[in-house]
Amino acid sequence: MAKLTKEEIISAVKEMSVVELNDLVKAIEEEFGVTAAAPTAAAAPVEEVKKGPSEVALILKSCGDKKVAVIKAVQAITGLGLMDAKKLVDSAPATVKDHISPVEAEEHKKALVAAGAEVEIK
Repeated sequence: MAKLTKEEIISAVKEMSVVELNDLVKAIEEEFGVTAAAPTAAAAPVEEVKKGPSEVALILKSCGDKKVAVIKAVQAITGLGLMDAKKLVDSAPATVKDHISPVEAEEHKKALVAAGAEVEIK
C-alpha cells in the first residue's frame, strides 16, 4: 500500500459526509485505543488563597492628642451618641466594633488613624 500524504488525507476528509467522518473517528479510536475529545483550555493551577479570619474586632488602643476628632470618628463608625462615644474613647483600650469583616475594619482603622487614634485589628 502506498503511503498517503497529509494533503491527500485532508482532501479525502473534506469530501466525507458528517456520518462518514463520525465513522472514521470511531474507527481511529478503536484502532489506536484513544478517545477523540474537543480541545479544552487547560485549567490554571489553583493558587492557595490565604485564609484569614472572616470576622475581626476593631480595638481603640489610645486616642492620642486629638481626642475630640477621635470621638467624632468613633461616633461616625458606631452610631453612638456623643456621651457614649466619649465614654468609649475614655476607656481605651476598648473595642470600637466587633464581628466585622476585615475590609470594613481596615476602612474604620484608616478613619480613626486619620483622626489621631492608635488602633489595632484583632
